Amino acid sequence: MTWHENLSFPKSLPGAPAVAVDLSSFSDLLRRQSPDLLPAARLGDALNPTATNVVPHGTTIVALKYPGGVVIAGDRRATQGNMIAVRDVQKVHITDDYTATGIAGTAAIAVEFARLYAVELEHYEKVEGVPLTFRGKVNRLATMVRGNLGAALQGFVALPLLVGFDVDDPDTENAGRIVSFDAAGGWNLEEEGYQSVGSGSLFAKASIKKLYLQVTDADSALRVAIEALYDAADDDSATGGPDLVRGIYPTAVTIGVEGAEEVAEARIAELAREVIASRTATKGDG
Repeated sequence: MTWHENLSFPKSLPGAPAVAVDLSSFSDLLRRQSPDLLPAARLGDALNPTATNVVPHGTTIVALKYPGGVVIAGDRRATQGNMIAVRDVQKVHITDDYTATGIAGTAAIAVEFARLYAVELEHYEKVEGVPLTFRGKVNRLATMVRGNLGAALQGFVALPLLVGFDVDDPDTENAGRIVSFDAAGGWNLEEEGYQSVGSGSLFAKASIKKLYLQVTDADSALRVAIEALYDAADDDSATGGPDLVRGIYPTAVTIGVEGAEEVAEARIAELAREVIASRTATKGDG
């Protein structure tokens, strides 16, 4: 069954007024009925301006378009102040068949964002009977980011990078999409072909800018993404590079006409070793 209008959802507490809820939006339903389950609310007492170093923060995410698709990759480190809190955080998540997100910032909020967004897209498709368009997916995520503005103003920022394949675009060679967001929910469709978020984003983007002409397919785009994360880790202490000793490598997702697919760890490890060998041969120069 498909609903095309807002309906009044049963009140959650006795005596509480009925409120209009968009039943196709899971996050809106959650905000109305159980706001304590939203990502920012789950930080609890940590949400105060003096506690930004108490909770782990994760960086860095990169995304690149290639002919026929897009790749997104992220490092694995989360920091807590000047300490390494976690070495193997999963920052890149497939959210539906044709989209994926990578979120930098306060780790707890970032992970909850990714999970909630995946549920949001699935919930809409089940209620409406059709998937959201890519622009609709962008607007849904923008609304979720805007809902975290209060926490962001206290220093608990979580900024997503959304990538996807626009199945409504007849030009499949250029249907890859990269969208960045600001803390207020504003979004920008990247036209340059690449983007990065997180504390190491400045170094990562500079690296991609030099290497982007080498991108001809998914594998070459993945190689450039690994190089960019390596360069970011070289200059940003909050970004973790490939850890050959522990076997911890960046994670990545490619999205093309056949859908989203996680890149095998073995392939990422192989590329990481190639990058390290190349840098060793040139004594650290790119």
